Amino acid sequence: MEERTLPDPLEVEPLPGPVRASIRPPGSKSMTNRAVLLAALARGESLITGALTDADDAERMLSAVEALGAQVDRSGGELRITGVDARWATGGRAVRLDLNNAGTAVRFLTAASVLADAPVTIDGNERMRERPIGELVSALRGLGVSVAYGGREGCPPVTVTPGDLGRLGEDLELGVTSSGQFISALLMLGGCLPRGLTLRLRAPATSASYVRMTLEMLSRVGASVRTSADMRVMRVGPSSWDRRSEARAFDAFRMQIEPDASGATYFWGAAALCAGTRVRVEGLGVSSVQGDTAFCDVLARMGAIVRTVGDNDDAFEVEGGERLLPVLADMGDMPDAAVTLAVLCAFADGASVLRGVRTLRVKECDRIAALAAELGKIGVQVEADAAGDPDAMTIVPPSGGIDCSATAPRVAFDTYGDHRMAMALALVGLRRPHVLIRDPACVGKTYPSFWQDLERLRRSPRRASASGP
Repeated sequence: MEERTLPDPLEVEPLPGPVRASIRPPGSKSMTNRAVLLAALARGESLITGALTDADDAERMLSAVEALGAQVDRSGGELRITGVDARWATGGRAVRLDLNNAGTAVRFLTAASVLADAPVTIDGNERMRERPIGELVSALRGLGVSVAYGGREGCPPVTVTPGDLGRLGEDLELGVTSSGQFISALLMLGGCLPRGLTLRLRAPATSASYVRMTLEMLSRVGASVRTSADMRVMRVGPSSWDRRSEARAFDAFRMQIEPDASGATYFWGAAALCAGTRVRVEGLGVSSVQGDTAFCDVLARMGAIVRTVGDNDDAFEVEGGERLLPVLADMGDMPDAAVTLAVLCAFADGASVLRGVRTLRVKECDRIAALAAELGKIGVQVEADAAGDPDAMTIVPPSGGIDCSATAPRVAFDTYGDHRMAMALALVGLRRPHVLIRDPACVGKTYPSFWQDLERLRRSPRRASASGP
């Protein structure tokens, strides 16, 4: 089923019974975007394998670093990127980058534009122009960077005008941020500044698992990285700084990108939702650097059976139990998985409470409001600001459970142009008949092959494999 031929709305049919399948999602968007930016800023040619390359978010980042002077070779299923040695090369010409709704690229490139030789304007689509970036802009201004808004205060578009890097500050204090990507953006910038950058956090890092990923990847490529045990103080600098040779960054590197753990949650969730179904996600095991693999721990608390399999425990496998238990879960370290979990909680035996969800309001859509509207169509109550806490929400299934009978009325879910809403709501259709997903092509933002993988799962007989080994 090619994306261009998808019907709209798309009907998702229930699983015919317990299946056994193996899935390998495309490369991690989070790892890919970090690796692409680091390779573009390195000296020499880097090789990135397993990367996400055919999704809109990834293409926006690749096109942007090319516009800023890096060379990108996409041939052979690999990425070969020749970097600019920590200084973008635009020939002194102002650059405008249209990043659509790619939030990661917007945050990372806003900070990285400090390294340009001319003004860089970061812009996106209508939704991106509503998403906050003020905390990052304030931080950059605190370092001495000139940043101007081109429209609504606190949101893109923004124009970064570079100056003398030697005059920038090297110590920055941050409070609570609405996105951990602001912290990651500053850390990757610090790896290219002459004197490095120290971040001091007055509160625990937002989405700390993604910040840890950034630090791990910076360390892998040779940047100087030092952190306190609680990650409240983080120091990142270039691998070397030789005034005579003007060595300014880290050397080219080779890196293998893991499958996307956020994308894996839909298939682990499918197994947990359907009793007896067993799904293995290849390439994501105990050594993964992605925080979303902890989603399997939450599923185990809800009654699913979770195993690590493979010679090196390099895959998590989930098998659905007889019923789903309600759960109290903190999703602060894996906010993208919160939408998947909310859909599963709609089928649980009681009310669930999800914490750490405040960042969901500023994603591709307001995901808390969207979940309340869409799950409400099948009788599920989603309450934001649970017990007055803006970081918590409750999910209460209807009395007697969701109607999954053959006579259940048709329901069409809106997706708000949000890939994660589309993929998570599709899970409802694995249990409940007559479920349709509007704008199914929006999954192309991060997982273009999602519907093909879901169909292979649905068609997998007992003990058959959906894809991969």
